[in-house]
Amino acid sequence: MAELHALDVILKDGSTLRLRPPCADDGDRLLALFRGLSPESVHLRFHGMPALTPELVGHMLDPDWAGRGALIGTLAADAEGERVVAVATYDRLRDPAAAEVAFAVADELQGRGIGTRLLEQLAALAAAHGIERFVARVLPGNVAMLSVFADAGFDVTRRFEEGSIELEFPIAAGAAYRARVDERDHAAVVASLHPFFRPESVAVLGASARPGSIGGELFRNIVEGGFRGRAYPVNRSGAEVAGVGGHASLEDVPERVDLVVVCLPAEIVLEAAEAALALGVRALCVISAGFAELGREGAERQDRLLALVRTHGARLVGPNCLGIASSAVGLNATFAPEAFPPGTIGFSSQSGALGLALLEQARTRGLGFSAFVSVGNKADVSSNDLLEWWEDDSDTGLVLLYLESFGNPRRFGRIARRVARTKPILAMKSGVTRAGSRAASSHTAALAGSEAAVAALFRQAGVIRSGTFEELVDVAALLSTQPLPRGPGVAVLTNAGGLGILCADACDAAGLELPALAEETRSALAAVLPPEASTANPVDMLGSATAELYQQSLPLLLADPGVDAVVVIFVPAARVRVEDVSAAVARAAAGAAKPVLPVLMAAESQPGSFAYPESAARALGRAADRSAWLRRPVGTEVAVEGIDRRAGGDVVAAALARAADLWLEPGEVRLLLGAYGIRLVGERSAPGPEEAVAAAEELGFPVVVKTAEAGAHKTETGGVALDLGGPEEVREAAERIGGPVVVQTMVPGGVELLAGLVQDPVFGPLVAFGPGGILAELIGEARFRLAPLTDVDARALVEGGKAGRLVAGFRGRPGADPAALVDLVARLSRLGEDLPEVAELDLNPVLGLPDGYVAVDARVRVSRPPPAASPKTW
Repeated sequence: MAELHALDVILKDGSTLRLRPPCADDGDRLLALFRGLSPESVHLRFHGMPALTPELVGHMLDPDWAGRGALIGTLAADAEGERVVAVATYDRLRDPAAAEVAFAVADELQGRGIGTRLLEQLAALAAAHGIERFVARVLPGNVAMLSVFADAGFDVTRRFEEGSIELEFPIAAGAAYRARVDERDHAAVVASLHPFFRPESVAVLGASARPGSIGGELFRNIVEGGFRGRAYPVNRSGAEVAGVGGHASLEDVPERVDLVVVCLPAEIVLEAAEAALALGVRALCVISAGFAELGREGAERQDRLLALVRTHGARLVGPNCLGIASSAVGLNATFAPEAFPPGTIGFSSQSGALGLALLEQARTRGLGFSAFVSVGNKADVSSNDLLEWWEDDSDTGLVLLYLESFGNPRRFGRIARRVARTKPILAMKSGVTRAGSRAASSHTAALAGSEAAVAALFRQAGVIRSGTFEELVDVAALLSTQPLPRGPGVAVLTNAGGLGILCADACDAAGLELPALAEETRSALAAVLPPEASTANPVDMLGSATAELYQQSLPLLLADPGVDAVVVIFVPAARVRVEDVSAAVARAAAGAAKPVLPVLMAAESQPGSFAYPESAARALGRAADRSAWLRRPVGTEVAVEGIDRRAGGDVVAAALARAADLWLEPGEVRLLLGAYGIRLVGERSAPGPEEAVAAAEELGFPVVVKTAEAGAHKTETGGVALDLGGPEEVREAAERIGGPVVVQTMVPGGVELLAGLVQDPVFGPLVAFGPGGILAELIGEARFRLAPLTDVDARALVEGGKAGRLVAGFRGRPGADPAALVDLVARLSRLGEDLPEVAELDLNPVLGLPDGYVAVDARVRVSRPPPAASPKTW
């Protein structure tokens, strides 16, 4: 395991705490923790009153994690630097799968959830070292500790033994446990963000009276934006800004403010932040640049800033950001040139410039915002945190995200999947390339890449993805003002037949359909339209169509049972004003349960109108995708039986003892996959030709002979011979291939498929499924899902795309057993979750059979995973 550094946790009151392993220098601090406990707390922790001497804490220092582990929680102290306020330890028992756990929390901090957070993190670390369950011995009167174990989410069993209660529970992070952790995180994050979105007082450090200064402009925006709280400008001279009396330091402000915005040179930001935090400020927004965006020196400064924030239990937006706005309190703490119009969109942008561009577009399209957050370098507050806030925020109906990177994409997926059930999430992700897949060695890894990971994440979570800035604005406009379509059926109403055809093509490209209109609809249209008009779909009213004709025709299309949405196209014609058509369409669509998308192609844009038919079709396609996703079952994590995680872990650990990155030998691959219940073809290893013949005779002809070289591409290197019917063919094949070989039973028939696993360095395990055999990369179309898979995800992998057509039986050929293949991808998902050291796993081909499957070739690469990039655990 990589060296463990800091871990940051969030507590139920919204404060934060930094955890780390205790080192040799922490002995006095740990002893001070125990000496500061009440006699009752000491008795409950140690089941007696031990001597509080250095020997008591000596075994807690410098944990080796194999036999013992320990974490301490620290906060800032006035003169002594750091204060230890909590400790949790485990000690491995004689049964190597079990460890005894205990913890202590400073009396004045109990009840804030510190013990629960310590237990969560310690369990994760213990599980990574092969420990499967914790044991705790608790005195009956220790209600606080008993409640921690009861509330954590583990499946705890109790028994009385010699005057104490012995608790025992498995520490594997199952779906139910993760759900409990997510519930705690949600409540804590919402509490922590309250001072950013609902502050009663705000101070701006660096709010200069000098025109053009960022701090001064930001403070003027707060005042002129109508902030409904108290605002304080802080500058060196204490000068007045925007008519508000200034202060020379934050200490001079007459109250402890809720939110402090920092607009100071980077080199003095830490000093100013420390002074604010020491005064009890719990929310910092650092506008200043000069941090991680500048390279190593800036990154180190940013790390120091975050550590400072954590030691005071606070939260941080930025640094290097545009600021934050919240309509609920009239706050515009940004240096945007214009105010954000109020509305129902919660918008987070990793790019300040894009935030400003969207603001300008929103103004022309009539869009408004409940809040805007420029997260900048995302040292702390991220899109994950903001999703948690907006989930509960009654003012927010749509979430808009511009993302350049993910901090914790797996957590993003869990939060977004939950939030998207009630509020649309629209995202644009930049910086996606396939560069990371170019050096991949397996079929699975070559087909994967950052784009596959992002697509899988958004698809599973129900996030609507926009590929362009124009589409982002269009879809936001549609989702924030119109109902969702119930299905893909679209009617097009136009006064220009050519544009109607272009719109029909665009709808088809967006996954929509133009159904034939009901006879009743066509008859009703014929009664109001000129005889030369077309009542088929698209409906061409001709260039002479008036505003009144639009108003009469649109309700007829909306009433058609096969129509789920209507696109209305108008090209300006003589004596027909675009304003009249816009008003007529609005009147006809008022109160409709189906979306109506006007495309009014005038010189000046009209409110609520799309610029082009293609734009409307793309936006409507995204809305229809959301409607389809909402109709899908939520799904539950797939349960798989017959897994021996320890056996699989032993195979991986033994291999990594030889090298930090290597391909497993065939025998190791077989042991690993066997531990996870993955079905492999019968095979024997043979060091030479004669042993290969003997193995073939034992297995029975026909057989396959393959090279035993670890990780080899057998087909591409000539390292495989198929359908060998006798001893001489086996001997010749083994001699040609050379070296040790593997002899396998030849399995006739079956659908050739690919199944695999790749560990994305950012997104974690990706499970792959697609067409297999030698054409896997040529045909492509492997589909990916992020682990852990739900039953819905697993079925979508197996039954969707080209592979799904093969599994169902393509063009009269025998199909395969979908239930068995769903079980296969579920087992791969579990393996990827349990063993992050498995970097690539390739099963190609997997032969899908009418009554099961069998993997006839398997390659596995293992590698020591990199350390976590961020200490943040939520």
